Amino acid sequence: MSDIAVTRGAHHIGLTVPNLKKTRAFFVETLGFDQLGEIPDYPAVFLSDGTTMITLWQAVDPETAVPFDRKNVIGLHHFALKADDQKTLTSLHAKLELAENVDVEFSPEPLLGGPTNHMMCTIPGGIRMEIIAPAN
Repeated sequence: MSDIAVTRGAHHIGLTVPNLKKTRAFFVETLGFDQLGEIPDYPAVFLSDGTTMITLWQAVDPETAVPFDRKNVIGLHHFALKADDQKTLTSLHAKLELAENVDVEFSPEPLLGGPTNHMMCTIPGGIRMEIIAPAN
């Protein structure tokens, strides 16, 4: 570990979404996250997979909100979550292919030709999510 870095990993990832209910359901029902809490009049929900916390905020006006364009807008390009192994990644890919409001960008494949595998999709609301299965 670097003696120079003053931070120790991500505490949480905060995402503004067009439909809080659908995106919350995706994380809880599809990915198995637990809901830690919520602020109904904010509105926001706080979710965790036991390692990473994700905070979801409802966009004030989803009809006029501008979707992120990863090639032309400064901001979050994507976020990446880690799967335990290749078998888990493959199983999750099959589940994501069938999930409502999820678009699989590419199926599991080697990351930069190495032994680590990854896949990319958009979650409900259009935010890009990568899943990575480190080489064991």
